[in-house]
Amino acid sequence: MKWLRYLIIFVPIAFGLEFIPGLKNDMALFVVCCLGLIPLAGFLGEATEELAVHTGPKVGGLLNATLGNAAELIISIVALSQGKFELVKASITGSILGNLLLILGLSLLVGGFRHGTQRFDRQATGVAASMMTLAVIGLIIPTLFELLRAIQLGRFQAFTTEVTDNALNALSLGVAAVLILLYVLSLIFIFRQPAGAPKPPAPDEPHHTPQWNVPTSIGVLVASTVGIVFLSEFLVGTVEPFAKAMGLSEFFIGIIIIPLVGNVAEHIVAVQMAFKNKMDLALTIAMGSSMQVALLVGPLLVFISLLFGTEMTLFFSVIEVAALTLSVLLATIISVDGESNWLEGAQLLAVYVITALGFFYITADVPAAAMRLFGAG
Repeated sequence: MKWLRYLIIFVPIAFGLEFIPGLKNDMALFVVCCLGLIPLAGFLGEATEELAVHTGPKVGGLLNATLGNAAELIISIVALSQGKFELVKASITGSILGNLLLILGLSLLVGGFRHGTQRFDRQATGVAASMMTLAVIGLIIPTLFELLRAIQLGRFQAFTTEVTDNALNALSLGVAAVLILLYVLSLIFIFRQPAGAPKPPAPDEPHHTPQWNVPTSIGVLVASTVGIVFLSEFLVGTVEPFAKAMGLSEFFIGIIIIPLVGNVAEHIVAVQMAFKNKMDLALTIAMGSSMQVALLVGPLLVFISLLFGTEMTLFFSVIEVAALTLSVLLATIISVDGESNWLEGAQLLAVYVITALGFFYITADVPAAAMRLFGAG
């Protein structure tokens, strides 16, 4: 994990490309911002963990529950301020899919190759799976509502969710409020659970002691947040020219690239935990992050969008809702028995690749070279 810190060199490079006359290049700036956001998100998560050690398990758990996806939330708020609602919704979908399919899949694959069949707490994963199912229902209802309404009014368009519908706006606000309430109730449920007997640490597992004091942790938290705000501003401003130059759509960039940038550090930790045979922690990271995005980040962005004059609704494209539904179903099936193996990890990764290909080809700006590569033209 510490090697990610060396990528911090790309933060000043990004500022140089943005502000020094004659140096700005949209292609280079997009790539540099992506690389610079990775260590900043890592520092943000590390500062949160350090504060959690000082504040105790209850407050620390609350900090992790509220700041776990802070980097992605900041990027999304910046995109909202620039009116890129489709990009934001794509990043929400991509983050959930990335956690449930890519990261969980890699964790099961790596852990399975290393340790064979691994076991974890069925009850905890069952709660996470049921919460994710409820979250997906919260996305399906507004989507089905608007699709049926569009068909009824003769304005159905399969590939856009940019619509003006006051009823949809009201429905999205109501659903978002319910999902946030559900997330708060889940935190209350978790924090009120009686603590079990502490497990003795493994012989090779050092006791975690704080590396930073509270002022240092807060300083790193604030500095990382400020850096993420600036780099997010640069990144969002280059998405459109980068997409055109690469022959990609902003939708594909939002659903595949941006979620990976904001969560790389967290993803690596999940895979490392699986490698160390700590599957409970690996699943908590993967499924817990998905649950936070679906129940807190996404709904919260609906309310935040009101500050910029136009509401972002919970009306997602059909392929997004279908992918989310099937991914949650598959993750639930795999985790319901409390055991995992490398083949189940390979299955999740295969579904992620298939889904990514679907998102790639459904857009209009598919590069001709890629079409020829896969024999589609």
